[in-house]
Amino acid sequence: MGAASAELAQRVPGAQTRTAFGQTTAHVPLDGWVAAARFARDELGCAAFDWLGVEDAGRPGASGSRHAVLLHVLHPETKDGLLLRTEVADGEELPSVAGLWAGAAWHEREAAEMFGLALAGQRPARLLLPDSFAGHPLRKDFVLASRVVRPWPGRLEPGEDGTSAPSRRRAAPPGVPDPSWGPRPEQEDDRG
Repeated sequence: MGAASAELAQRVPGAQTRTAFGQTTAHVPLDGWVAAARFARDELGCAAFDWLGVEDAGRPGASGSRHAVLLHVLHPETKDGLLLRTEVADGEELPSVAGLWAGAAWHEREAAEMFGLALAGQRPARLLLPDSFAGHPLRKDFVLASRVVRPWPGRLEPGEDGTSAPSRRRAAPPGVPDPSWGPRPEQEDDRG
């Protein structure tokens, strides 16, 4: 797949490919997304759709990109995989690859619902959330209602509470009870 990926970089302007640990990754610009996917299916033989996922960069407007979209496809006989990656900025729409792999339609709809990713020419129906649900729960800027109602049950890291400096006190290993727990040595002597 490595030699063929160099041809992908030549066919899709702006594409960059890299192979590491047997996995070929191609970073493609948004306008070359469908062309790269079509090349992977028709020329490289990656006819098996594996998955499509989204990563929220959490930086709306910082560098122009908000989401990274990843598409993994496989060659059915050799089991060689190709990972296509593109970035979608706020206000841009992701072109659909469901015309190439029908299984991608569900993944694209999930990305639209959970991340707020806009799909080119589509307004997909909801898959997982009720129609009354407002927001996109997998975005980093989504506030969980349970975190607003009651405090986080986990322990804060030193310095996170904003009132004290980080503690230099040594923490006990997991499973060792706090020294203040249980009978005190002077109490044991009184019982005996």
